[in-house]
Amino acid sequence: MSDADRSIIVFVDADACPVKDEIYRVAGRYGLHVSVVANSFMSLPRESWIERVVVSDGFDAADDWIAERARPGAVVITADVPLAARCVKAGASVIGPTGKPFSENSVGMALATRNLMQDLREAGAITGGPKPFSPRDRSAFLGELDRTIMRLKRGGFG
Repeated sequence: MSDADRSIIVFVDADACPVKDEIYRVAGRYGLHVSVVANSFMSLPRESWIERVVVSDGFDAADDWIAERARPGAVVITADVPLAARCVKAGASVIGPTGKPFSENSVGMALATRNLMQDLREAGAITGGPKPFSPRDRSAFLGELDRTIMRLKRGGFG
């Protein structure tokens, strides 16, 4: 396995990500590369370790780009449950913006819940969306991102 395969990289599903600044702060502290993936141009800090990736506006283009690169040692930040499932299957560590980690055990239930809620919304039974993002969510995310990176470092990624 090459050194590049053993490095930790962070992929951000960026279009609706509320914790980009937190990701930059933590990644900068650990010296990690961050790929910020979106369907349109997005303003980013000018750091050599932050890469802007603008994909086509095709359906799931950002998800496909991230999923194709997900691997052990990668940290994927997304609220998109199908993308999380693809990345977990590839061996990546996946964290939602609220700090909830996705695992092989949890992602199946998350997919089932997502599909049920989508069906209920389409049937008109549910009209509200997710609860607003809170300071507690931001704090939980920071803690989980830090724990995930430390776990990967202990596992030989760096």
